[in-house]
Amino acid sequence: MAHHLPNFLNRSRAGQALRAWSWLLLCSSPAWAQVQTVETVLVTSPAPVQISGFANLSARDAPLSAIHVDAQSLRDLGAQRISQALRLDPSVSDSYNSPAYWDMLSVRGYTLDNRYNYRREGLPISAETMIPMDNKERIELFKGSSGIQAGTSAPGGLANYVVKRPPSSNEAATRSITLSYGNGNNSSVAVDMGGRFGIDNAFGYRANAAYEDLNPTIQNAQGHRRLLALALDWRLGPNTRLEWEIESSTHQQMGVNAASLTGNTLPWPAVGQTNFSRQTWSVPGVFEGLTGSLRLKERLENGWLWTTQWGAQRLRSDDRLSYAYGCSTEGNYDRFCSDKSFDLYDYRSENERRLSDALQTELTGQTQIAGIQHDIAMSWMRQRQIDALAPMQAYNWAGVGSLSGISQSEAAPVPSELNTNRQEYSTEISLKDRVHLSPVDDLWLGLRLTHLQRESQRSDGSRATLDERSINTPWLALSHKLQPPMSVYVSYGQGVESQVTPNRSRYTNAGQALPALRSKQAELGVQSDGPTWQWKSALFDITRPVWGDSGSCYEDQTCTRKVDGQARHRGLELSLGYRTPQLKLDTSAMWLNATRQGAVIDPLQNGQKPLNLPAVSLRAALEYRWTAVPGLRTSVRVSHEGQRDVTEGGAITLPAWTHTDLAAHYTARMGEQITEWTLALENAANKSYWRESPKQFGHYYLYAGAPRNLRLSVRTLF
Repeated sequence: MAHHLPNFLNRSRAGQALRAWSWLLLCSSPAWAQVQTVETVLVTSPAPVQISGFANLSARDAPLSAIHVDAQSLRDLGAQRISQALRLDPSVSDSYNSPAYWDMLSVRGYTLDNRYNYRREGLPISAETMIPMDNKERIELFKGSSGIQAGTSAPGGLANYVVKRPPSSNEAATRSITLSYGNGNNSSVAVDMGGRFGIDNAFGYRANAAYEDLNPTIQNAQGHRRLLALALDWRLGPNTRLEWEIESSTHQQMGVNAASLTGNTLPWPAVGQTNFSRQTWSVPGVFEGLTGSLRLKERLENGWLWTTQWGAQRLRSDDRLSYAYGCSTEGNYDRFCSDKSFDLYDYRSENERRLSDALQTELTGQTQIAGIQHDIAMSWMRQRQIDALAPMQAYNWAGVGSLSGISQSEAAPVPSELNTNRQEYSTEISLKDRVHLSPVDDLWLGLRLTHLQRESQRSDGSRATLDERSINTPWLALSHKLQPPMSVYVSYGQGVESQVTPNRSRYTNAGQALPALRSKQAELGVQSDGPTWQWKSALFDITRPVWGDSGSCYEDQTCTRKVDGQARHRGLELSLGYRTPQLKLDTSAMWLNATRQGAVIDPLQNGQKPLNLPAVSLRAALEYRWTAVPGLRTSVRVSHEGQRDVTEGGAITLPAWTHTDLAAHYTARMGEQITEWTLALENAANKSYWRESPKQFGHYYLYAGAPRNLRLSVRTLF
C-alpha cells in the first residue's frame, strides 16, 4: 500500500502543513526580502482574450458567455487536466469524472460529449483520452448551445485547447524547467523551450517535454505519464505564415472505481481515498495519443485573412478496470450491498483505436454593403471520425469485493463480448456576419449547414446501420453598447445531437437510425469591462430533447428507444472582478433551475430536477501582491456547490460542500535567471465530502473530494 505523507490524512501531521504555510507567509518580513529579493518580477501570459470559433473577437465585445484560463492561471492551479483548469467557473462541474480516467464535465447542467464538444486549435478532436496540459497556452470555454461552432454537439458548452506557440521575437525567447510535487506523492519535471532563428528570424520553435510519476492521494493508483510536443512556424513572407504543432503522450495508471450507495445509505466519503476495487490481478489502463495540426495563413488585400488548416489525431487505449457494479445477493444492480460488498467484474477492452481528421479553410475580413460594415467569416470543413475496436472485450464476473478492501475474486480476462465499430464523415459550411448597424449597435448572424454520414456495425460485421442526413443550426444576436464600458446583448441559438443507432437485440428498433434532436437556447447578458471593476450577468434558458427506453429491456425485443420529453435548464450566471496593482478579486455564481418536462415513459419524472446537479455553485478567489516583499503574492480560493440529488425524487441527497485552497507564489530574479516558487495547500480544512454523484450505466456512483494536499512547484526561467 502506498504511503502518502503530503495528504496529512493523519491529523497529527496537519500541523506540519500549517507550519509550512506560516513559514511562507513569514517570508513577507522586510528583513528577509532585503537579503533575497533583487527586484519585482511580474510574469504574465501574453495570450489575448479570445473566443473559440470567432476570429479576433474579444470577450468584452462578444454577445455570448465565454471564459478563458491563461498560462499563468494554469501554473498557479497546477492544472494537469481540463477539469482542474475549468473549476474556476461555477457553471462547470464534474460529471462522472474519475481520477484515473478521461475528464467528463457538465456545463450549465448538461454533460459535454467527449466526441463532439472539444476542440484543439479550433479543430474537432476526441476527448476520449487523457489530454496533457504541459504544452497548452490557455483553455477557452464557450458556454451554451454551440451549433454555430459545431455541426453536432451537446448543449452546455464547447471547450478549446490552445497550444503554446513559438515566441514572436528573439527577445521573447523562453527557456524554463519546472519541478513539482503534490497531489499525494506525485512528482514531475517539465521543460519548455522556445526561440527563433534563421534569416530575419523566419523560423520559430516551441518544444515541451514532461514526465510525471503518479502516486496520488488515492492509494494503490500508481502510474506515470509523459509528453513530447513541438510547435513550429515559418514566416514565408510578410503576409504568409506556415504553422504546425504535434504532440505525443502516454498515460498509464491503475484504474479507480467510484463508490456507490450501500443499500439505502450514503457511506462516509473517506472511502474515496482508497482504491477499494483493486485486486492482485488488476492491470493499469493505458492511453496513448498522437495529435498534430498544420496551418497556412495568408494575409490578403484590404485586411482579409485566408486560413487553411488540417488536424489529425490517433488514439490508442487499453481500457481496463476491476469494476465494482451492483449487488446480486440483494437483487440490486444500481448500488452496492447493504453490508458494503459488491459484485466485481474484470473489464478489459484492449487496443481501442480512435482516429479523427479535419480539413478546414476559412476566409475572414470586413466589407461594406449598402454603406454598412460587415465582419464576415466563411468556412468549409471536412471531418471524419473512426472508432476501430478489438473484435471482443472482456466484461466478466470475477467475484465479490467490499469497500473495506476485502475480496474473494480471481481474474477473468477472456474476451466474451462483441464490440461495435463506428465511422462518421461530415461536411460543414458556415457563415458568420457581424453587422455594424451603428457605432453602438451590432447585429450578429450565423448559420452552419452540416451533412452527416454515419455507419456502425458489430465487430463481426452484423447489425450494420447507415444514417445519412443534412442539418442546419442558426444563431442570432443583437448587442448594444451602453455607457462605456457597459454593453447588453440578447441571443438565440440552436444545436443538434444525433444519437448512436441502437443495435442490441433487446431493442425493437435495433439498426434503425434515430432522428436528430435539436436543442434551443435564449440568453440575455449585461457586461462591463472597466480597468478596475469588471462584471457580467447572463440569464439563459436551454431546452434539450431527452432519449428514453420504453419497456422491460431485460429480454430480446422488449425495449424501444424513443424521444421522451425534454430537459429544461434555466439559470443565472453572475461574475464580479476587481483589480488594483496589489489586489485581485474574482467572484462568480450560478443559480440553476433544471427540470424534466413532457416525459411519457415515466410521467413521475416531470417536474423533477436531474441527478448530480447543484442548484447553486459559487467560486471566489482573492489574490494580494505584497509591496513589502516584491515578487510575493498570496491567494485564497473558495469553491462551494449546493445540495444535489443522488436518487430520483431526492430520496437520497448529497450534502452541499465548501472547500478552501491557499497558495503563495514568489518570483525573484537571480542574475539572469527568474525563479517562480509556488506552495499551495489544497482543501486546507481537510474537508471530507462527496464532490459528485453521477448515475451512469443504470448505477448510482459517488466520487469523493480530495483530502488536504500540499503542492510545491519551482519554475526556473533561463
